[in-house]
Amino acid sequence: MATRIASPSGTMRKEPRQARSRATIDAILDAAAHILGDRGWTGLTTNTVAEIAGVSIGSLYQYFPNKLALIEAVRRRHFDEVLAVLRAAADDRMTRRKRVEALVDGMIAVHSRYPAAHRVLLEESPRGADTGSAHDRFEVECRKGYETLFKANARAAADVRVGAQVLAGAVAGAVHEAARQGTLGAPVLKKELIALVQAYLSSRRP
Repeated sequence: MATRIASPSGTMRKEPRQARSRATIDAILDAAAHILGDRGWTGLTTNTVAEIAGVSIGSLYQYFPNKLALIEAVRRRHFDEVLAVLRAAADDRMTRRKRVEALVDGMIAVHSRYPAAHRVLLEESPRGADTGSAHDRFEVECRKGYETLFKANARAAADVRVGAQVLAGAVAGAVHEAARQGTLGAPVLKKELIALVQAYLSSRRP
């Protein structure tokens, strides 16, 4: 599963091709996520993003025409990071325990980057015309990823679609709630999530 969520049309003016350009994009998106979490949607401006990212406003506009385009790019990067975690957790060269740990560690790490920004993305920031289709593509790939993970790890045959849906909901719900509560870094969260996933996968029956 190597799919990345494609950029919606009209979002970025151009895609970065060189390592230096990709580093600039990453700095801009990190700055946007930081500001979004600290100040919310209304506190985000392209000038402030450029200042914190350490780039000129012209460099920012070279890639992003407005702050909505910035937010869409932050959202797509998060989608790509989640899918990368699922790919790693489905690696059948690892033991099931290692795959479960990869899932839990990866999801906690992804959501630990600017956790406050995730809430703003979900609850406050407006969405562009293409957000729905990008989200739909992400949902499809995410479902496929959890189904692959479920089939590779469940002890016995089961309804893969429903089993993967339950697993995805349990992990996402626990991680998102921990992000809201500020407990993503608590060792007990990782321990309990691993126990939850292990117990669920081990209990599957035909």
